[in-house]
Amino acid sequence: MPPPKDVVKIAIQMVGAIPQLIELQQTKPLASVLKDVCDAWSLPNAERYALQYVDGRQTYITESNRGEIKNGSILRLTTSPDQEAVQLYSGIQSNNSDVKTDSLKKLASLSQDVTFAQEFISRNGLKQIFHIVEEGNDTGEMLAHTLKAFMELMEHDFVSWETLSAAFIKKIVSYVNMNTVDASVQQLSLSILENMVPTSRLLFELVKKEVTLDRLLTHLQVTNAQLQLKAMALLIALLLTATDAERRDMMDYLREKNIRHFIHKNIIHSSEPLGDEMAHYLYVLQSVSLNLCEHRMRTSMDPYSQEQRELLQSLRQTAFELESEAPASNFSTERRRSLCAKEFRKLGFMNNSNPAEDLRRAPPGLLALDNMVYFSRHTPNAYSRFVLENSSREDKHECPFARSSIQLTLILCEILHVGEPCSETAQAFYPMFFGQDHFFEELFCICIQLVNKTWKEMRATQEDFDKVLQVVREQITRTLSLKPTSLELFKTRVNALNYSEILKLRQTERLHQEETLAVPVLELRKRLKPELLELIRQQRLLHLCEGTLFRKISSRRRQDKLWYCRLSPNHKVLHYGDVEEGVHSPPIESLPEKIPVADMKVLLVGKECPHTKEKSSGKQNKDVLELAFSIVYDVEEYCLNFVAPTRYEFCLWTDGLNVLLGKEMTSERTQTDLDVLLSMELKLRLLDLENISIPDTPPPVPKPPSNLNFCYDFSHAEQ
Repeated sequence: MPPPKDVVKIAIQMVGAIPQLIELQQTKPLASVLKDVCDAWSLPNAERYALQYVDGRQTYITESNRGEIKNGSILRLTTSPDQEAVQLYSGIQSNNSDVKTDSLKKLASLSQDVTFAQEFISRNGLKQIFHIVEEGNDTGEMLAHTLKAFMELMEHDFVSWETLSAAFIKKIVSYVNMNTVDASVQQLSLSILENMVPTSRLLFELVKKEVTLDRLLTHLQVTNAQLQLKAMALLIALLLTATDAERRDMMDYLREKNIRHFIHKNIIHSSEPLGDEMAHYLYVLQSVSLNLCEHRMRTSMDPYSQEQRELLQSLRQTAFELESEAPASNFSTERRRSLCAKEFRKLGFMNNSNPAEDLRRAPPGLLALDNMVYFSRHTPNAYSRFVLENSSREDKHECPFARSSIQLTLILCEILHVGEPCSETAQAFYPMFFGQDHFFEELFCICIQLVNKTWKEMRATQEDFDKVLQVVREQITRTLSLKPTSLELFKTRVNALNYSEILKLRQTERLHQEETLAVPVLELRKRLKPELLELIRQQRLLHLCEGTLFRKISSRRRQDKLWYCRLSPNHKVLHYGDVEEGVHSPPIESLPEKIPVADMKVLLVGKECPHTKEKSSGKQNKDVLELAFSIVYDVEEYCLNFVAPTRYEFCLWTDGLNVLLGKEMTSERTQTDLDVLLSMELKLRLLDLENISIPDTPPPVPKPPSNLNFCYDFSHAEQ
């Protein structure tokens, strides 16, 4: 007979005593349970003790979390959180440096527990930590433990960051700005400032003023990867919290200091592999930089702006003034206006009498004008060749420069997500972005010449304009998917992917689709599908057995805490637990928390997850919604919440968990994998039928013969 649901069998340890094996009644008050445990070991004052997990984060057991105790859990009888808080509060005030250091070290460890943190903070413990930092001169191990304890206590959100004193903040800033200080102290100081910056405008301005961009750039140039990472985290926090004008000024200054070149050389192409956290920060830096174009992209041209009119006229003058036989000033106003209109038509403007009208559409707005001017000024030969070459073609075959530029700018904005908020989890950045100062403009210069090249290859007319731009979009996206490391490499690859190559790729995809739609092939697909779906199920479970590293993400910031989850080889238990940075595949024994697969009830995804409901519903959380999933388990319906690092991991984990729950795999990755496997299997099976058309209906079966005399009679065979 199975034990009642409100009874769990556990072991309780104590140093120097024989462990107790007890049946914990979950309905019995925790104080009574502790009294019974202490009585068994003849310990007085049961109220001074508490139970704590032996493994993992060693969390204290309270009435609120006792329901998480599982059968087979190992607990430890230890000093209660309030007693520990009293002892450590006294210990960190000791005049003995060894006692003080040990107390701070233990405080940093215990502060991860929410129960202890509450007790310590309620005894005004933070005030004592402030005193140690503000009054102390130590810059070594003792200070590192103090700052670590402070960070852990603040993680629980019992105290607002805005309550920090100016003296404390200035001291933290001084550790960042000092050269002769322990690296671990600088890392913690940078993390504290990173947490502080988004909480209030006042703190942002204080940190921005005290920690200069030059100082952060100095930290980015060290060889210590962790210090480099924390400096980048603070830089990103400052950029994301700044106003648009401040962000533009900061980015301009970083451009002057050649930060892109340094990142391209020393971070992206360093000997050390790029971590997920740094990849995310580089993505954010790329996104913030590209979003500086948003204002121009969303601003229509003002026909009454002298500056904008001059930019527009400079396009015409650069292309045609040299070839004019006589100065325009010699012509009458009417003649000059007629000549300008003719030249703007040659430039490819739809409204040649008032070309500003073409730039009224936003997006791409003034960004298209900026790109055209950049192209004309920085590559004048290519610009003149483009315009003059098309001026000499027949009207219907000329490639309109201005119209193409406007549409191409819009395409590039869509591909590069200009104007979209930064994702909280994305890590996809283009390495070539950091190899070029004016990335967007230089990319435009390459792609506008690609438009002209593709136009000629397609022998296009004005009616084919949209078709040409569709091909160009495909050329750009296919080349960007290869992640070229430099613009030169991008240029080489995108030009190699000419119109004939695009046609070949399209034809291959179309033929493949036609082959797979034949009736006999569809029947074969239907027969192969169950076998291949089982193969996908096995792959998903194997991936869960290998496990994945997940990040904890709060509503306040992207956290740097990691945890790992993996399925046991027998597919019966999910193991998970916190891990340190740099641990990629921890052994299953090191993951203390467990969830039996039999206890799993349902899988939730996206908006249904409890941890997404807690977050604010802004655009910036759209990516979290797309990557979030939760497992509801046990009769109490507890939840284990995930935010997958990538969409790929999200698909594999949700599929794997659905397999464990006995449900269908529903992710888009399942269909993609199934299509790939079916395609390969069909090609192998139909290899002998290459270049043979498969009929839609099977050939008729012939009638049986009138007699079977042609059969061999084995009864008359020679002996």
